[in-house]
Amino acid sequence: MSIPLMNQLGVVKRNIVRADAAVVDHLGRLGSATVHEAMGRVGLLKPYMRPIRTGASVAGSAVTVLLHPGDNWMLHVAAEQIQPGDIVVAAISAECSDGYFGDLLATSFMARGARALVIDAGVRDVRVLKEMGFPVWSKAISAKGTIKATLGSVNIPVLCAGALVNPGDAVVADDDGIVIVPAADAVRVAQVAQKREDLEGEKRARLASGVLGLDMYDMRGALERAGLKYID
Repeated sequence: MSIPLMNQLGVVKRNIVRADAAVVDHLGRLGSATVHEAMGRVGLLKPYMRPIRTGASVAGSAVTVLLHPGDNWMLHVAAEQIQPGDIVVAAISAECSDGYFGDLLATSFMARGARALVIDAGVRDVRVLKEMGFPVWSKAISAKGTIKATLGSVNIPVLCAGALVNPGDAVVADDDGIVIVPAADAVRVAQVAQKREDLEGEKRARLASGVLGLDMYDMRGALERAGLKYID
């Protein structure tokens, strides 16, 4: 039975079950759009979550953090729980766009082996973060700093940008968005996503040869029944 959220404040769970690393890397190669479709169009964070630099593409296991408005204390606590290949996923207990994360925390996260940060709030020191090559997806960019005064929690279930994230879940993030894959379902999703990718490869080859989508998807009959007329 899950523990009510109010009883999980001030908690750090040290031992979590992470999705298989090879499967996570496979999901990352397939990309967020394909994985989202393979999951049945679920698990996608809200589209306001954007990378601070384009071209970044990562996948990892979630270390989750619950923060409070204007307080980044628990990000420092979370750093200790990071293992190589993890992505820190930070949710906020109430809406806030302050700059919770900058180059110093990024330095700490990188030293622990983190692959990225996903945070439903703001970040700052963006120029330096880009130079460091540390990928970040955030709701906002803000120079406004934070305090360290209120306990949150680490490695509990959180709701981040509309998606439920459990510690250890697979996180796939790129220019198209961020998708969360439950750790227990990662193998199946990777298999379905690979089949989709293979099929799309075949379709891409046909389209490149000049075949029209109208014919490949057998759309002409449906268009005619819908009343489409061609006029010369």
